[in-house]
Amino acid sequence: MAEKKKILVVDDSAFMRRVVSDIINSDNRCEVIGTANNGKEGLELAEKLKPDVITLDVQMPIMSGLEMLRILNKTNPIPVVMLSTLMKEGGKETMEALELGAYDFIKKPDNIFRVSSDDIKGELIEKVLEAADSGKRSFRQYRPLIRPTYEPKTREDTATGIKPLISKASKVNNLVALGTSTGGPKALQYVLPYLPANMNAGMVIVQHMPVGFTKSLSDRLNQLSEISIKEAEDKDIIENGKAYIAPGDKHLEVKEDSNGSLVISLTDGPPRGGHKPAVNVMLSSIADNVTKKKLIGVIMTGMGADGMEGMLEVKNKQKMHIIAQNEETCVVYGMPKSVVEKGIADEIVPLERIADAIIKQSGVL
Repeated sequence: MAEKKKILVVDDSAFMRRVVSDIINSDNRCEVIGTANNGKEGLELAEKLKPDVITLDVQMPIMSGLEMLRILNKTNPIPVVMLSTLMKEGGKETMEALELGAYDFIKKPDNIFRVSSDDIKGELIEKVLEAADSGKRSFRQYRPLIRPTYEPKTREDTATGIKPLISKASKVNNLVALGTSTGGPKALQYVLPYLPANMNAGMVIVQHMPVGFTKSLSDRLNQLSEISIKEAEDKDIIENGKAYIAPGDKHLEVKEDSNGSLVISLTDGPPRGGHKPAVNVMLSSIADNVTKKKLIGVIMTGMGADGMEGMLEVKNKQKMHIIAQNEETCVVYGMPKSVVEKGIADEIVPLERIADAIIKQSGVL
């Protein structure tokens, strides 16, 4: 029998420590070897017990989960799964945790008595085991060897942050469709900020996240990037130099209107492959509705195979140049692996070269 994965639970709530421990111990592949009620104690136990994975609350007294994670990744990198409640700052703090190197996160339900529900049990165990299998892999400081060359657009301050001026044309001739999951929030920071404001393409993105967190992700990426990035809204017209991230509780589909403009449709259909939003839903809509456009598909770090069927569908009905992230730079080599093994990837590139590959295919205005 395989050795059990050793888990350290860090949470300031005695109730949550007990419930999370009971859930993890209910699976014979893992066991809780210790609990801590703040980040300071968590660091001490991590050094002493050497767990395979840590589950970590965000908000705690004495030392927060974010501060513990910041120190942990410098001194004793261990895969961390964050447990986050979406309060006023919950989404923002979760984004910070993922940027600091957390493996993934689980949204705590608003009602703490739902923590032991079957769906949350399954998600917690799955992510803990995936994190353990990932080992102590952490992001290297990827940066393009050569910054993409372009003529930056003038930027202007607005009430919602710095935005590029409106792009030259709303009718796009090139569409980039990107899908990612585990590791995606941080990996996107090594792609989107390196795309020029005058990129000759519009972009749609599906990142597997719960409702509420995609807004924080979009806002954070928008602050870092030359292109304009927002959480997608129904009936948004896709424009050059702009990226639209699917909301956490809606499928994002792309339609082409009678004028040739590409329009986003947010739909409330059932999950596909357990995901909502799903990369496959986005890509299937492109295969069915988008014509006479150059299509560029990007598949990045994430577990599972969401995106492979959709990319194959686009390949069969239209044409699509597919860029897959390589194994060495993925937190989880699942989604890109499924595309590569299917033989439909046109190029396989490291994370730090994905922006260059997109620019090469789409060009600038």
